Amino acid sequence: MILFPAVDILDNRAVRLLYGERDKVTDYGDPAELALKWQDLGAEYLHVVDLNGAFDDSAVNRETLKRLVRGIKIPVQLGGGIKTLDKIKYYLEDVGVTRVIVGTACVTAPDMVDKACALFGNRIVAGIDCKDGFVAIKGWVEKSALTAEKVALDMKERGSDTVVYTDIGRDGALTGVNVAATAKLAEQTGMNIVASGGMSSLDDIVGLMRKDIYGAILGRAIYNGNIDLQKALALVKRG
Repeated sequence: MILFPAVDILDNRAVRLLYGERDKVTDYGDPAELALKWQDLGAEYLHVVDLNGAFDDSAVNRETLKRLVRGIKIPVQLGGGIKTLDKIKYYLEDVGVTRVIVGTACVTAPDMVDKACALFGNRIVAGIDCKDGFVAIKGWVEKSALTAEKVALDMKERGSDTVVYTDIGRDGALTGVNVAATAKLAEQTGMNIVASGGMSSLDDIVGLMRKDIYGAILGRAIYNGNIDLQKALALVKRG
């Protein structure tokens, strides 16, 4: 299993949000420095979110993102307000991220996502954020009528093989990852599922490993010390 330390960026600062709400923020400093810290502790892949992009389509973090990606050697997957083909090309070709995560656009702009997947294949990752069983869009403020399985299978048909699956009700709350829902989505789709939301202890990682889940995003738990990243990485390597 791959562990993805998360660096969420708001107004050029690394932050953590509770339940994805902009006014429930904790500041953790310079994003590029944090990225380097997680790399130095042994991380092999980084998960980065442009929160300004997600909230209001702002490009305020553009230079910070460049500095972060170019300051480390490990690959980066990036999400947050990526709704156009031009933005996808910019991040993959100019900034140098390895994968982009497309969330709202999977629902609202299927033609654009078709083109993106035709061009970049599995470098396009589906970001599926669920609330009460349905996919939420537009920075989690709107709930669609679509299930996670439906959106994931549509993306699989387009050529994507990876989903970042977030249980919104657990995000940033340290209440434990939703292993059952994550495993169910993996079984329904046969895709690589990256679990997100609520990771709180090594027990969560063990639970996901037992279900052969592809990956997990570590956010508040590694910032607050609930999970020691080096111990978590060692656990995963032991299998």
